[in-house]
Amino acid sequence: MTDRIVVTDYDFPDLSIESGVVDGAADVELRGEYARTPDEVIEAAEGADALLVQYAEITDAVFEALPDLRAVGRYGIGVDSIDLDAATAHGVPVVNVPDYCIEEVPTHTLALLLACVRKVPSYDRAIKGGEWDWTAGKPIRRFTGATLGLVGFGKLPRRLIELVEGFDLEILVYDPYVDAATVDAAGAETVDLDELLDRSRYVSVHAPLTDETRGLIDADALDRMREDAILINTARGPVVDYEALAVAVEAGDIAGAGLDVLPEEPPSTPPLDHDAIVYTPHVAFYSEESEETMRRTVTEDILGILGGSDPTNPVNDLDGN
Repeated sequence: MTDRIVVTDYDFPDLSIESGVVDGAADVELRGEYARTPDEVIEAAEGADALLVQYAEITDAVFEALPDLRAVGRYGIGVDSIDLDAATAHGVPVVNVPDYCIEEVPTHTLALLLACVRKVPSYDRAIKGGEWDWTAGKPIRRFTGATLGLVGFGKLPRRLIELVEGFDLEILVYDPYVDAATVDAAGAETVDLDELLDRSRYVSVHAPLTDETRGLIDADALDRMREDAILINTARGPVVDYEALAVAVEAGDIAGAGLDVLPEEPPSTPPLDHDAIVYTPHVAFYSEESEETMRRTVTEDILGILGGSDPTNPVNDLDGN
């Protein structure tokens, strides 16, 4: 009997990498669709044994309507688009790719931060518009020796600490789920969120999107930040209250922001056009190498589960341990 893997949605040029993995397996069929909403997924994936998901929302209704599902794989690290409780209740393992962009996201975070600090996009636009004036970006503060606050302390911000080592930054960390000894070992200081916001010139968000972190950086949090502070978000858009951030930047309450993620992607209306905000289109994860690793790893994991193996990168615990 043939096992059916349905790719619910993808923005890759093709599914050649996934097909290359599946082609070596007997009695496995791979099919690509463009389904984003739960209803679209249910219609497109009827009879599927496994799903590969990029942006689609996988809700309890999807699990109810697709009783043959034996695995769901998410392209990437975050799994906030998948109802994990529903998956567990239906006995469906969910897997992700936790390590594929350990180099890319911290590098992009640093690139956004330096672009904001040195006002590179503003100078670029000015020169292309015929203006040659080095004073147009004033004031610019020295990067070396400043204080960097990390909201969340998983693998990505830990790698970021290594990347900024030569800048002699003071590193503060807020993460209630990481013990102080781990933070100390990385050369950083554990603080609560309020203290981090009070002290940091640069605040970089690395928290996953959960009920607890949604809107974590809200108007009150932004009000606590220094007027020379720069906020960087390469995590998930809804962790930051975007409307409050726009108000804070326009009012000069903070110095700027570098955003790779937004609450709505792509945004239905143009985001705030302000020289102090640098945007990129949720691309921090990307390099040719990381994309290939992501796609190959999650496909191999799904294929293994269908073949009777335990998940390599399980997200939910089906055994209740």
